[in-house]
Amino acid sequence: MFKMNSNFSHLALLLMLCAAVVGCGGKKPQQARVPAPPVIDGSSQTADSDTSTADGKITVPKNAKPIYVETGIASWYGSAYHNRKAANGEVFDMNQPTAAHKTLPLNSIVRVTNLKTGKSIVLRINDRGPFIGDRILDLSMQAAKEIDVYRMGLAPVKMEVLQSPAPLDQGGRWAVQIGAFTDHDEAAKLKDKLTRKYTASKVIQFTGPTGEWVRIRPPQDDRKRALEVAHDTKATEGGVFLVRLD
Repeated sequence: MFKMNSNFSHLALLLMLCAAVVGCGGKKPQQARVPAPPVIDGSSQTADSDTSTADGKITVPKNAKPIYVETGIASWYGSAYHNRKAANGEVFDMNQPTAAHKTLPLNSIVRVTNLKTGKSIVLRINDRGPFIGDRILDLSMQAAKEIDVYRMGLAPVKMEVLQSPAPLDQGGRWAVQIGAFTDHDEAAKLKDKLTRKYTASKVIQFTGPTGEWVRIRPPQDDRKRALEVAHDTKATEGGVFLVRLD
């Protein structure tokens, strides 16, 4: 037998200890990456060209300049939310081309382009979401069909804001949304914990099509405070999302 070098022995022992630590680690609470609210260049909050509706369809000049551009993954939603009230107060119709976004002002007009197929559609943001991972946009079923997202379920897209009824980079009413929880009691436990932690905030629990949700509304629905709370909050199930209410 040969004698093992002392340096090698120390290295082997260190590797064994590291492996033991990794193997015994428990499940960590989930904390989604919370994107900051949209920030745009310049002071203009509307497109250079007006948008208009004709027979329920939004039309804009092809050369309309966007005031904000975002790229990422889009998904779609349909029957579970059909005929329910959308975030802007109207009834969600999955057969109409609309979309949900977490932080754009409601009723913003956007152009969405499927980066794989080149197909695009101009539609209105009338709802909030998607509340899954880092997806940026939830298309209605009809919108998803029109730009080839329906069959795939997910697709990389470019979203261009053409018109907004309110500033993107200031103001607004903001909150933090956590979930979805499959267990009502787990959501209730988190609600109670957050109520004690954020005594000046309004903490509510509500039921949605995908499970239980907890929402934190800071004083005056302040954006800066909501962003701080989002970064400081963890969830054992689902994710933590910054959301604009208006």
